[in-house]
Amino acid sequence: MRIGVIGTGRIGRIHANTLSRHRDVGSLILTDADAARAQELAHRLGETAAPGVDEIFRWGVDAVVITTATSAHAELIGRAARSGLPVFCEKPIALDLPGTLQAIGEVETAGTVLQMGFQRRFDAGYVGAREAVRSGRLGRLHTVRALTSDQSPPSAAWLPLSGGLYRDTLIHDFDMLRWVTGREVVDVYAAGSDAGPAMFRAAGDVDTAAAVLTLDDGTLATATATRLNGAGYDVRMELAGESDQIVVGLDDRTPIASTEPTGPPAADKPWSGFLERFGPAYEAELNAFVEVVRGERANPCDGREALQALRVAEACEVSRRERRPVALAELLGGTSAAAL
Repeated sequence: MRIGVIGTGRIGRIHANTLSRHRDVGSLILTDADAARAQELAHRLGETAAPGVDEIFRWGVDAVVITTATSAHAELIGRAARSGLPVFCEKPIALDLPGTLQAIGEVETAGTVLQMGFQRRFDAGYVGAREAVRSGRLGRLHTVRALTSDQSPPSAAWLPLSGGLYRDTLIHDFDMLRWVTGREVVDVYAAGSDAGPAMFRAAGDVDTAAAVLTLDDGTLATATATRLNGAGYDVRMELAGESDQIVVGLDDRTPIASTEPTGPPAADKPWSGFLERFGPAYEAELNAFVEVVRGERANPCDGREALQALRVAEACEVSRRERRPVALAELLGGTSAAAL
C-alpha cells in the first residue's frame, strides 16, 4: 500500500512515522507547503518527497492522509474523493458548516471513505468510559463534566487560523460527549473569557471557555477549556449516574493537587501536551485507517460524526457571542434537516 501524506508539520510528522513503520504500508509520498521540511522528513524515514500536492495524485497512491492547515482540508478531501481515494483527515473538515457539508457531499457522491482524526475514540480511558455507560454500570446517567486544559498557549500567528477555542479544542470534548454517551446535544449555553494575553482579544478568540449542554435524554453536561493551565496538560471526563461514577484522565500524571490532608500527592511529571498524552491513540487511529483501506473494518469516525461535533461547537460560539441559549436546531438554516 502506498499512502500520500499532505502536510509534514507537527502532527504530520507523527502520522508519517506511524505509517512508515506499519507492516502493511509499503511506501509513503510526503509533501508540504514547506518543501524542505517534507524533504527532510522523507530522507529521515527513507520515503519519497513530492514537490507539491499535484504529484501526490499524479504519481499514484492508494490513500491520502491530510494534516495541512484547516483552510485546505475541504478542497483536498474533495480532490481525493473525485480521484476515488480513501482519506484520513485531521479535524475539522472545515471551519464552517457549509464547507463541511460540501466536502461530505463529495465523499458520499463518490462513494469513497473519509475517516476523521478524533483520536480520543482510541484512548483506553474513553473506550472504558463508553463501555461503562453502554453496559448500564452507571445506571441512569445524570451528569457529565468534560475539560481540556492546555499548559501553554499557541502562537499569536496561529490563533486567527484555529477557528477559536470551541472549534479547535472543545470540539474533541463534544465528540467524546456524543461517542461515550450515545446521545445528541440539543441545546447549549456558553461563555468565554479573553482576560488573559492580548493576543486572544486581537484574534477575536477567548483563552478560557465554559458551556452547559443538555442531551436529548435530559442528561446535563459541562465542558470547559483553557489555553493557560500552568500546572500541565489536563484532559478529563467525569460521568455520574444513579449507580456509579467514573472518571477518564485521572492518573499519576494528572496535573492537579489535593488540599485534603490524606489526598494524593501532586504529579511528579504532569502531562505536557496532547501529543504526549494521546500518543498511543494517535498511532491506533492510523492503524485503524490502514485496516479501513484494506477493507478489514468499518470506518470508526466518518464525516457525519465530525459534522455533529462541529455543530455543537458552532452553537457554543453563537451562544458566547450573543449571550443566550442556543438550540442545535437553529443551525439548520437553509440546509434541510435530512442533510444534517
